[in-house]
Amino acid sequence: QVQLVESGGGLVQPGGSLRLSCAASGTISSIRTMGWYRQAPGKQRDLVATITSGGSTNYADSVKGRFTISRDNVKNTVYLQMNSLKAEDTAVYYCNVDLVDLNVVRWVSWGQGTQVTVSS
Repeated sequence: QVQLVESGGGLVQPGGSLRLSCAASGTISSIRTMGWYRQAPGKQRDLVATITSGGSTNYADSVKGRFTISRDNVKNTVYLQMNSLKAEDTAVYYCNVDLVDLNVVRWVSWGQGTQVTVSS
């Protein structure tokens, strides 16, 4: 089994910064793409950013230039550095990991979600 544990959410003022982390553990053979999604109240879950095993990144237009996704392949952890936060960034943030386990089964796993609230 695979577990994803997220951390780093919280309350921050507009213009502030937060760093989210998501650590994957369990019977993991390899991790392909890792990413972050977010869901605001009453809205669908949307892509924020992804990063491949080779380090290629993709960002939603709304966060380009403000958010940075990175990963530590030794720790099986993905990070999201969020700067210049705006009220519209308020949402529950979910990490997403595409991996292959030791039984050579491919999984797409979701974290439990962490709340990010941007408010003065």
